[in-house]
Amino acid sequence: MPRLRPAPPVEASAWLNTSSPVALEDLRGKVACLVFFQRLCPGCSHYAMPQARRVVETFTSGEVAVMGVHSVFEHHEQQTDEAALSRWLTEQGCRFPVAVDAQSDGRVMTPKTMTAYNLQGTPSLVLVDR
Repeated sequence: MPRLRPAPPVEASAWLNTSSPVALEDLRGKVACLVFFQRLCPGCSHYAMPQARRVVETFTSGEVAVMGVHSVFEHHEQQTDEAALSRWLTEQGCRFPVAVDAQSDGRVMTPKTMTAYNLQGTPSLVLVDR
């Protein structure tokens, strides 16, 4: 059986829907549900965000913690406006913390957290065990 490794940290340039950053270490003892999305992604609006809301409604915060990760890897000019993202989150009924994924250096198009989790696109859902 392969050895499990700790989940990579969420590297955020900003946080929305929370007064302070959320670290995965702070969620020990809970299942962490990380929802990677982009504001202008139709699948994110139609599937990922409703699914994340259902997870929040189904499980208590003591069991499962939901965190969004806004990971922009395309159309940067249209998606990096935090005020627009905040309005979109409100329209989506999103009340859980959302990290704005930190951008990688110029050689890599995918943001840091998305790269660390080896994700290929959005929406993506990652479960991190207790």
